[in-house]
Amino acid sequence: MSQDNPMGGFDLGAMLEQAQAMQAQLMNAQAELATKTVDGSAGGVQVTVSGTGELVGVRVPTGTFDAGDEESLADLGDLIVAAFRDAKAKADALAASALGPLAGGLGGDLGGLGGGGLGGLMGGSPGV
Repeated sequence: MSQDNPMGGFDLGAMLEQAQAMQAQLMNAQAELATKTVDGSAGGVQVTVSGTGELVGVRVPTGTFDAGDEESLADLGDLIVAAFRDAKAKADALAASALGPLAGGLGGDLGGLGGGGLGGLMGGSPGV
């Protein structure tokens, strides 16, 4: 054990500095994701989702659904859900591409910082 460093070569300051740099990169990547959008579609219905997975738009072609028909409206609801899932999968892939290298750089289990400890950045939307 070195007398200069009682922890025997373990440089806590350097580790903290590296963690802070990674946190800054992660925040920048998340901010960039929030500015991007992806589209999903099903049966002519299109939805737009932000890079962070929030629904930001729905487009339904005119004349394709009967507002007075309960079954037609149920079908429309199903298509919106399917289009959202399509867009959300694309947004998740975009997030994994942008955040994956940063999340992987955290190494082993750092007190729950890896994986689920990323504040839900890579997880799905609650309740969806």
